[in-house]
Formats: sequence, structure tokens, C-alpha cells
Amino acid sequence: MLEKIRIPRFVGRPRTTPDSVAADRAYSNGPIRRYLRRRNIRHTIPEKRDSQAARLRRGSRGGRPPGFDVERYKKRNTIERAINKLKQFRGVATRYEKRGYIYLGTVTAAALVIWLRC
Repeated sequence: MLEKIRIPRFVGRPRTTPDSVAADRAYSNGPIRRYLRRRNIRHTIPEKRDSQAARLRRGSRGGRPPGFDVERYKKRNTIERAINKLKQFRGVATRYEKRGYIYLGTVTAAALVIWLRC
């Protein structure tokens, strides 16, 4: 999933490296963290309780805890709420459309309805 990221620019080809990634505990595993470090992508991912306990159990051999920015993680909540609002529309939540551009139109129409209601 992370390799398919494309960030459009005004001129030139899209960037494939985001500035940072904020994810939930499901993405808190070694391979994902190594991948992000290797590509120099800052990440805010909380550590799972069982991996934290395993790291603490190993003592000094367990290594340092991964960095975690609480303020940046709080901003992730805004995105989650926006996605949940979009999923209130049946066409967005179920994705019955066969073609991607039709689904994009459905999401755009749902976003416009949400924006006009506010």
C-alpha cells in the first residue's frame, strides 16, 4: 500500500515519498517501521501494548521505544471523522461501481453534499 502513494505536483511527475505518515496500531510492526525509516519518512504510529511489554521484558537489549508525537497523532482523528462521514453515503461505503472514475465521482458528490450542509 505504501509503495502506491502518489502525491501530485503542479509540474512534473508525482512524488512517491510523503513527508510523514500517521497510522494506527495495526501498522505498528517492524517491517513497516523499517520500510519508513529506509525511505526517510517520518511516522507517528503508537506502539502495541504487547510489543511494548516484550521490549521492556528484554531490558537493555530491547532497544529504545519508537518516537511518537502525540499532537500529530491527534490530527489523524480529523481524517478518520471525515472518512466516517463519507461512509454514511451508501454508494461510497459499498462501492458497487465497476470503474474507478465513477467511484471517484460518487465520493466527490458525497463530499460536496457534506460541504454544502455545513
